[in-house]
Amino acid sequence: MVSAALSDSDFLHASTNASAKLLVTGAFGVGKTTLIGAVSEIKPLRTEQRMTEASVGVDDIRGRPGKTHTTVAMDFGRLTLHHQHVALYLFGTPGQDRFEKMWFELTRGALGALVLVDTRFLDAAFDVVGALEDQDIPYAVAVNTFPDARRYPADDIRGALDLEPRTPLVECDARDRSSSIKALIALIEHLVTLPPRPEHS
Repeated sequence: MVSAALSDSDFLHASTNASAKLLVTGAFGVGKTTLIGAVSEIKPLRTEQRMTEASVGVDDIRGRPGKTHTTVAMDFGRLTLHHQHVALYLFGTPGQDRFEKMWFELTRGALGALVLVDTRFLDAAFDVVGALEDQDIPYAVAVNTFPDARRYPADDIRGALDLEPRTPLVECDARDRSSSIKALIALIEHLVTLPPRPEHS
């Protein structure tokens, strides 16, 4: 027996005729869970656990004194765009190296990725960007504008991350629904300009 009541937003609109799996990824503590929670039209699935003494010396929480939970498997949410015609299934990845196997499992079938970065720890994005390129997964980069983070010119960030000219780079506030949706739209617009990717057997 199902005890939880379902709302209308839990079901796809009848006009939905396309869907895409997208990753929301990035290093530890960049706002992936927050962004999915801000944009999802369904109650997001979260696998957060309280950080314990076991994470001391493993998870770098410098600059994040209020962070008490971390994603240990994935986050999941859904957003429909273009008058309910396109459903985006959003998979948030864990940010720690010890969940690398789960990260690679989540990349299966993903059309693209939105990489969240924090300018206070920009070097933490290198491994994520490199892994996406190794997997041949196209991506856009969104700078999450933390209140105490320094703002840098886009060209400086592009240079620091060695981004290709065609890779979208936008700013967003992961707490804000409209801002986060615009970042996802930048990724979608980038994906539709790319040639079809060959299917792997």
